[in-house]
Amino acid sequence: MRILLTNDDGIYAPGLAALEQELRQIGEVVLVAPATEQSGVGHSITFLNPLICKNIFSAERHRGWAVEGSPADCVKIGVFEFCEQPPDLVVSGINGGLNAGINVLYSGTVAAAIEGAFFGITSIAVSLEENEHARFGEAARIARRVIERILAQDLKSPQLYNLNIPTAATEHDGDGPINRRAVRIVPMGVARYGEHFLKRQDPKGRVYYWATSDPPPKHSGEETDLSALADGYVTLTPLDFNMTKKPLLDEMRHWGLCF
Repeated sequence: MRILLTNDDGIYAPGLAALEQELRQIGEVVLVAPATEQSGVGHSITFLNPLICKNIFSAERHRGWAVEGSPADCVKIGVFEFCEQPPDLVVSGINGGLNAGINVLYSGTVAAAIEGAFFGITSIAVSLEENEHARFGEAARIARRVIERILAQDLKSPQLYNLNIPTAATEHDGDGPINRRAVRIVPMGVARYGEHFLKRQDPKGRVYYWATSDPPPKHSGEETDLSALADGYVTLTPLDFNMTKKPLLDEMRHWGLCF
């Protein structure tokens, strides 16, 4: 099993190190990650400038490559240049902060997994709820167990997944994890939130706007990743990068459009 591992928090992020350690128990890990934090860059790629890559060592061991580009860049160049053979699995994370709901659309973490899926490789984005005492080690163990279960399925084609882990799922007491709950298989929430701006003036009198981080709306109706995470569940969502709205496509063919 050859695993291409990346993230969007940068090659020295604690979540990446924790996941690297766990994934080495199930396969060979090729680490290709951004040289600096790339949160919120979405699926951007570098093509107007050269892509600089640097070898990174841990003591005497070659750990991987730091790429001066986006998470999607890391997967592209990882597959083409740094993997002797195409990887069997692409994993992105662990991100410091959830990537659920509409944040999936902006996430560099999820974009890296999508890039892996472009190559026809099963790919998984992994994120942990933001917390100053985040238990990345426990989150990595949860992620490994979920990944092992995914790989054990008799799937006919590669798939793309988004895994989110709330703080509650990583908490322990003296006997082990407090919240032993099944992973919830849920759709991505699409409610709009967190889109307000605070209007201010800088010391020179210039107006600027600061985006807020409003919490997701309260749960109502169908369970989604947002509502399940709020209840303390780990969530797993199958994603698809094909954005074609097929039912409308069929209807539009009868519009008789011509010019």
